[in-house]
Amino acid sequence: MTIKIDRKIIKYQVQKPEDKPQDKAADKASEARAAAARAASEARAAAEARAPQPGEPELVRDKNGHTAKVIRMHERLERPEVLIGSTYKIKTPISDHAMYVTINDIVLNEGTEYEQRRPFEVFINSKNLDHFQWIVALTRIISAVFRKGGDVTFLVEELKAVFDPRGGYWQPGGKFMPSIIAELGYVIEKHLQTIGLIRKTQLDPHQQKLVDEKRAEFQARARQADAFAKSHFPEGAQLCGRCSTAAVVMMDGCMTCLNCGDSKCG
Repeated sequence: MTIKIDRKIIKYQVQKPEDKPQDKAADKASEARAAAARAASEARAAAEARAPQPGEPELVRDKNGHTAKVIRMHERLERPEVLIGSTYKIKTPISDHAMYVTINDIVLNEGTEYEQRRPFEVFINSKNLDHFQWIVALTRIISAVFRKGGDVTFLVEELKAVFDPRGGYWQPGGKFMPSIIAELGYVIEKHLQTIGLIRKTQLDPHQQKLVDEKRAEFQARARQADAFAKSHFPEGAQLCGRCSTAAVVMMDGCMTCLNCGDSKCG
């Protein structure tokens, strides 16, 4: 009997008559295991695809096959006895007293790979009682938004966009703050960046290289000696027309040069 083989022979095996019953039993067992695995996989996929019913806990399967209950932020989440947090100091030039902003966080899914810190409440303390009413109202509203859950990062932009009609102020580092509320927004932004809810804005490599080059150029230009940089005369002195030295100041109602003694009064 001749059999035509259309496909390429990759490997071969000699089959004996006494091996046929064992091979059939092994094939049937292998097919049964494969069918059971497919059925289990389909059932698992169907269970994961099914949306959880109201009141039913949401389950997530990790890479090891373990099932964990996911806890998400919502308004019915009870406050634990102990919360972790940070306190930030705000000292403005328009107030004699500093403000201390405390933001407490709740840890969700603690001890698991889904562990996450979320802001839960905020407190503002200050000796200045002029702003007591709006401080209490603002802390209660912000805390309520924190406990509501969802995306709370919008608070940052809303607070930073508040401008004081009397004008803002400059921080020691040279940054302008349009209002105290705006600085509170910057504090919340810093805290959310610390716990990982907001990414820190960074320059790309090309922009960073350009900034570094401009900074180095400015520093090199600033190191150049100025003709009047080491003057021994008072700052703001005018140039003398007689000795060409910036040493002319007002003395006894008359413009007098401290270098050569030339005076408009004779």
